[in-house]
Amino acid sequence: MKTDSIKENYNKIILKYNKYNLEPSDVFKHQHYIIITRSGIDKIQALENIFIHYEVVKSESTFASVKAVAIKGEKTIETFGSALKGDYKNGNCNTWYVLEMAEKRAMSRAVLKLTGFYELGVFGEDESEDFKQ
Repeated sequence: MKTDSIKENYNKIILKYNKYNLEPSDVFKHQHYIIITRSGIDKIQALENIFIHYEVVKSESTFASVKAVAIKGEKTIETFGSALKGDYKNGNCNTWYVLEMAEKRAMSRAVLKLTGFYELGVFGEDESEDFKQ
């Protein structure tokens, strides 16, 4: 049964890949997940006319949290992105521009949630330092 579910998800992912005109450079396989790059997220957002409003929840020198309210037609979702400067044991971001990283993570999550990629186990590359190619 689990194999059938994996195949069904894979087929749905391929359909979405084609729907959004994604190219091989827009996606990659990472251990257990399929990852969509920043360019892929931007393509999806543009094709779906997704509007995103951001609110800074918290912004400090080493931590930031951003709320994204995303709208696609009649559908609206809220999600968050955060970034904590530090190494892999004590943070989730190895750059000093934590507010920008939090915004990018919120955007990726919003776009992927609104378009059904999240439910298929697809993530954005900005969501984790571990998701880099």
